[in-house]
Amino acid sequence: MGPCAGARPADPLRETAVSETPTFSVDLHRTEHFQFDVTFDDPSWGGLRLDEPEPLGEGRGPNASRLLGAAIGNCLGASLLFCLQKAHVEVTGLAAHVEGVLERNEKGRMRIGSVNVVLRPNVDGVPPERLSRCIDIFEDFCLVTQSVREGIEVAVTVEPTRG
Repeated sequence: MGPCAGARPADPLRETAVSETPTFSVDLHRTEHFQFDVTFDDPSWGGLRLDEPEPLGEGRGPNASRLLGAAIGNCLGASLLFCLQKAHVEVTGLAAHVEGVLERNEKGRMRIGSVNVVLRPNVDGVPPERLSRCIDIFEDFCLVTQSVREGIEVAVTVEPTRG
């Protein structure tokens, strides 16, 4: 079932053959200091520069924590927008504010302790009861937010090169 209506939307991940696992890829290459250039699996999207804030890096781009916040905000915004559109609610604008809270874990390592998201859809003149169903269910359809909430298995391999 789609987020707000009876028909299931076309989902490219669902269209993959059963024997195949849907994947995506992102490549990162260090340019200098703590700066990395990011290349996505669709070359038409262009790239992105990541950097750590000072004093570790030079702050010449967002860091990974901010990128995760952007991914969560984008996914939630897109999920809410999709649901409202399926409910025939005209959305003339949508803004999201994401705030990550950093804290130290039991080993003293800095972690993202929580993420707070405020979504502000512009739905002039739409009565609240027309929004309530989507507000109740849209989060469950956000792939990124639900993956982060449930925990994502991350396998890491280090393959040193010489020269």
